[in-house]
Amino acid sequence: MEPNLRFIYDRDADILHIDKCTPYAEQESEELGDEVIARLNPHTGEVENLEVLFFSMRLLRRELFELPVKADMHLVAKDRA
Repeated sequence: MEPNLRFIYDRDADILHIDKCTPYAEQESEELGDEVIARLNPHTGEVENLEVLFFSMRLLRRELFELPVKADMHLVAKDRA
């Protein structure tokens, strides 16, 4: 089953975390530009987490903010049990 995305805002550090899984030490990090960090699966290279630094400052800007990743989004089926 595909994991749900979790959005967690760390107000003290001003970082928005977008997580498919809980971050772990073995992940590799790659800066994507514009203060966005990707945390990658060390075996597959798949993006598992994104960290958007200085997130509140982005909300104050009047320009469009885009993440440099592709997304395949669909609704998760609800359990009908």
